[in-house]
Formats: sequence, C-alpha cells, structure tokens
Amino acid sequence: MKKSEISNSAEMFLYKSTVDFNTANFLFESFEQGKVEIDLEIIMFHLQQTAEKLLKSILSYKKIRIQKTHDISQLIGLCSEYNITFNFDIHSLANLTDFAVDGRYAIMHDDLSDVDKYIKILDNFLESVKTIISG
Repeated sequence: MKKSEISNSAEMFLYKSTVDFNTANFLFESFEQGKVEIDLEIIMFHLQQTAEKLLKSILSYKKIRIQKTHDISQLIGLCSEYNITFNFDIHSLANLTDFAVDGRYAIMHDDLSDVDKYIKILDNFLESVKTIISG
C-alpha cells in the first residue's frame, strides 16, 4: 500500500505499522552486520509501535472506538471484548509496551533473541492484518 492510497484509519494504521516494522528490521540487520552502533531499545520501540498500530488497525477496521493509548495489553483486552481472535499468542506482545515510552528514555535490558523473536511474530501478524484489511 502506498501512502497516497490510504482511504481510512485502518489503512493508515496498517501503513504506519509497516513503516515501523521496516525500520526495526532495517536497523536490526544493520546492527547485526556491524554497520551501525545502536541501542536495541530503539529497535524495540519500533517493534512496539508495529504491534500497537497493527492492533489499532484491526480495531479501526472493525469500527471499534480506540482511546489514545500505547498499552498493548489494553488494546488486546479491547480485541477480546469484541471477540477478535488471533492465530498466535497475542499476549506475547504485551511485553513490548514498556518500550513505548520508557524505552526511549531509560536503559532497558533486552537482548538480540528478544528482537529476533518479535520480528518473526510481528512479520506474521503484519501479513495477517494486511490480508484482513485488504480482503
């Protein structure tokens, strides 16, 4: 989806989540290849943003009102309230919430396996949401 093709909030959240995912992926690959020195918290921030915006995309697509929040658990709870289910353990994404704000200003302890794990989960989630929103 191109930015110029966005016609509603569900598509906007999907587009923004894709941009955040691509940013996280690019930074992680550059970090692993030794091309850039970067705090992993920055990558985790973009992964948190990916998860948050994917959940908001689904909720928006289902016409469910979303209050301003960065809390992934709260968004998952809203999905549960409206019987929106997922084909993976969506609760595994709740740990990313700490990176929404705290990860930008504090030293957080994360490791490469966490980044790799979340990239795999979110890549599949992103593809699923794309199918739902465009289909």
